[in-house]
Amino acid sequence: MKKLLLVLLLLILVFTGCTPKAPVEEDNKEFDKVTVFFVPSRDPQQITVQTEPLKQLIIDEMATHGYTIEEVDIQVSPNYEAAGEALEAGQAHIAFIPASTYALYSGPNIDVILAASRDGLNKDSVNAKDWNDGEPTLPVEEQVTFYRALIYAGTSEKGRELAAKVNAGEDLTWEDLNSANWCRANTTSSAGFIYPSLWLAERYDGKMVSDVANTVEGSYAETANRLAIGQCDVGVGYADIRRDYAGQWVDDWGKTDIWTETDVIGVTDPIMNDTISVSNALVDADMKKALQKTFIAIAKTQAGLDAIEIYNHTGYKEVTDADYEPSRKILELLND
Repeated sequence: MKKLLLVLLLLILVFTGCTPKAPVEEDNKEFDKVTVFFVPSRDPQQITVQTEPLKQLIIDEMATHGYTIEEVDIQVSPNYEAAGEALEAGQAHIAFIPASTYALYSGPNIDVILAASRDGLNKDSVNAKDWNDGEPTLPVEEQVTFYRALIYAGTSEKGRELAAKVNAGEDLTWEDLNSANWCRANTTSSAGFIYPSLWLAERYDGKMVSDVANTVEGSYAETANRLAIGQCDVGVGYADIRRDYAGQWVDDWGKTDIWTETDVIGVTDPIMNDTISVSNALVDADMKKALQKTFIAIAKTQAGLDAIEIYNHTGYKEVTDADYEPSRKILELLND
């Protein structure tokens, strides 16, 4: 079952057998062509058209860092794995790939340089109790490169029992959680299944959401509704789900206040945003730094924002390989 979940998550689990590439020649600042891969998370033709302006934007911005690039070749890979393989084989300089794809192919031939950013939240504690002050979770101006999934306790008697234990500083047992009715998303959902499963596995001897005795699969809207009406005791979802359904909680589902009638009983590891990753066979350390500055600068222009909007990116921040350790743990968990 867990191997099947990995297949559903990544579509294909095929590690290429490429041998490590020789290091790129240092101090090379002249390129006939730089190849950039995008993954087909949207219509490939639409991606090709919308990202076209990036070609000249990259050429112009890299020139300010001393690099001469004659041509930028943008390609949309046939699938996510192909983009990772292109980096690994030294067939692409740069690829915009999800965190899970980077985690799968990360190694001596590939390095992550940036992650897409989003508005942070005014709560980010790993201690579930800290989310339960009865006040709304609000966005802040600080940009972050991740989001979290939360495990929520709803309005039912069992939900209130679990919340009371957490708010009293007590640890929940597997028996506590397994005796509850859970609402979850499908098995490929990072916030609605995968990262909550990692949270469980690290605390309860490898157990996953799929090991809970009673679960109901549905959308996030259905999860919020079922928490409100007591059909589910526990629900999993992204960290600001309560903001999105606070109105319906009162207007459609007849409750009083989502912030006081639900509680957080678990906080997952960060779920990293999409990456900009590079091939170590083609990109040296100095060029990595220049590319970091280039894409950060491009995202601050209207033309750049328009080009990357197709991926819902609004900016980029520097990250390191260590930030993706939870993503690798996910692969290990689902491949056990």
